Amino acid sequence: MSYKLTHLKELEAESIFILREVAAQFERPVLLFSGGKDSIVMTHLAYKAFYPAAIPFPLLHIDTGHNFPETIEYRDNLVKKIGATLLVGLVQDDIDAGRSVEEKGYNASRNKLQTVTLLNALEKHKFDAALGGARRDEEKARAKERFFSHRDEFGQWDPKNQRPELWNIFNGKKHLGEHFRVFPLSNWTEMDIWQYILQENIEMPSLYYTHEREVIERDGILLANLPFVNKRPDEIPVVKRVRCRTIGDVTCTGLTLSEANSLEEIIDEIASSRITERGGRSDDKRSEAAMEDRKKEGYF
Repeated sequence: MSYKLTHLKELEAESIFILREVAAQFERPVLLFSGGKDSIVMTHLAYKAFYPAAIPFPLLHIDTGHNFPETIEYRDNLVKKIGATLLVGLVQDDIDAGRSVEEKGYNASRNKLQTVTLLNALEKHKFDAALGGARRDEEKARAKERFFSHRDEFGQWDPKNQRPELWNIFNGKKHLGEHFRVFPLSNWTEMDIWQYILQENIEMPSLYYTHEREVIERDGILLANLPFVNKRPDEIPVVKRVRCRTIGDVTCTGLTLSEANSLEEIIDEIASSRITERGGRSDDKRSEAAMEDRKKEGYF
């Protein structure tokens, strides 16, 4: 009798293995939760990995204070539904304490400021492994990450000095003060994520489905017309049917023109799209190496 897994079952098995490996190797892991599809799938996998017990580590949301309201509503409902522990690190607290300096001008964003708040939260709670939902197909800097990715005592990443990973042998040994970032979804693609969401019937935030919203167009990117986005005098909001392809800080999250109103329609749309998933993220367009520069400093 042959026993063959579908590609989604193989990806699920690999991710669950890594989640359990993290629980076994580290004393204080944490799952980074942004409210986006990847962290939602990560939370779902963690729930399955340890069921019927509760997820044995908390969720950590680094809150810029500039979120889509739908993201916070979804986050709170999910945590209540699965009985998870949620910790929130507020970027505003670091601004008030003078540890972060808020950007000014029309392109001001708190996205980069998340690094300070994230590193402070990891140090405050003495977390030694931070599980993230990054995937190798998202962005070239993320393709350089290993499953178990070492960070030094300052939370910094050196992409040229990583430990080898042979098959599924993961090395979580570290010195005092150091920690690891762990990426169980490394081998997934955007299409895998949506096909898995469909297969598992995972409830998703309404932001991912088409809806009418006031937007402004800036440098070819559609931004939501919310109070956190500083508008130029000539930027007049217009109503369009859009949806989110990624979800992050409102000030840098580009919206996609779309009529997709179901998981099946989203999958069809992605299959025919010639624009990359992060093609609408203004934070990735600040420089050629924007993501790698942020990651070296301790970003997600």
